Amino acid sequence: MSEQSSGSATAEPATAWFTEARFGLFVHFGLYSLAGRHEWVMTHERTSVEDYERYAEVFDPDLFDARRIARAAKDAGMKYVVLTTKHHEGFALWHSEVSDYNAWTACGRDLVAEFVEAVRGEGLRVGFYHSLIDWHHPDFTIDYHHPRRDDADARVANESKDMNNYRAHLHAQVTELLTRYGTIDYLFYDFTYAEERDGWQGKYPEDWNADELLALTRRLQPGIIVNDRLGIGADLVTPEQYQPDAPMQVDGERVVWEACQTLNGSWGYDRDNFDYKTPDLLVRMLVDTVAKDGNLLLNIGPDGRGAISGRDVETLAAIGRWMRLHARAVHGAGPADVEAPPGTVVTRRGDRLYLHLLAWPFGHVHLKDMAGKVRYAQLLNDGSEIQRTQIDPTQAAWNTTPGGQPPGTLTLTLPTVRPDVEVPVVEVFLEPGA
Repeated sequence: MSEQSSGSATAEPATAWFTEARFGLFVHFGLYSLAGRHEWVMTHERTSVEDYERYAEVFDPDLFDARRIARAAKDAGMKYVVLTTKHHEGFALWHSEVSDYNAWTACGRDLVAEFVEAVRGEGLRVGFYHSLIDWHHPDFTIDYHHPRRDDADARVANESKDMNNYRAHLHAQVTELLTRYGTIDYLFYDFTYAEERDGWQGKYPEDWNADELLALTRRLQPGIIVNDRLGIGADLVTPEQYQPDAPMQVDGERVVWEACQTLNGSWGYDRDNFDYKTPDLLVRMLVDTVAKDGNLLLNIGPDGRGAISGRDVETLAAIGRWMRLHARAVHGAGPADVEAPPGTVVTRRGDRLYLHLLAWPFGHVHLKDMAGKVRYAQLLNDGSEIQRTQIDPTQAAWNTTPGGQPPGTLTLTLPTVRPDVEVPVVEVFLEPGA
């Protein structure tokens, strides 16, 4: 957390930029984008490797424009972008020399190189997602997530598979990613499932040789941030598709965390899925996350030609319009040590509180224990002053006279008409030492 932030969990130097940023873009793109039926289509439909490879034969992302993606992220107020270098299907988006199942072989393009150049060109931080799982590799053993788990000879097939070979392949591809593209700021591994289900063993940290893989990652990219999905812990925890109800803790200690969220419940392009979150809901999720000391990583899934869908473009643009007016309530902000009034969340950045009004109240908002601690207040969207008063706590409500509030309460008087923004914000300037 930056010096201007307040109330946040203590961050190691490597995560300082991350907790300052608060908001990033996730980009899920791969062969599953051609299917247009969810990024787990290979296992959902129990597809064989041979049948699934037909997507690689026609892979031609002629509309994949990394510069447009990076610019859309920047315009939305995001500070970092994470690309799926390889998802569970095993198809690599770079020119891998340890597998010909990659974008270079399929279409003659290194999409990772294009992505890194574009993201850096917009002044954003570079992140890679990399799947620990690989349903295409012949030595990756069948388990309860594997597409061939229902085959009659699945257990017999495992006897001829050697995870040592797969581990070597995994480490080799990570080495390629971390040595070819300059400084990589963030690596999002995905994922370890250390449990038994339906008579199958899952995948445990030892299946990846997780300790060695994490050491390799840090050796090749000193200062890189690594998530917790190797199964051994690392720099941050990554709740997925839900909003935590409080700042996240591990063993009773506050930790750096990042909520990863989709626009419509699917990470990859899902043509017939229209269950989209509205921009105002997404903004509420963002400020709720920051108020709980977390980051939000919001996903888009380009289509089979690599284009960002019109709906995704519109959603990011709407968030960007809100962020243009309210970014200082998000970037570098964190939780505030004040009681949030009903229907609000509160963030703090240095000597300012940001009161995010999730529901527009009529007339007044009461801030407990804040009398004498505030020197000014304004609506952040237009900089218009918000009047503030301290009502005598002994005053009885009568006719047009409001009743008194508990001692020490500061009352803000709001206009009747709600500002035309997704989430109105009152910026509260604190007195020195407050």
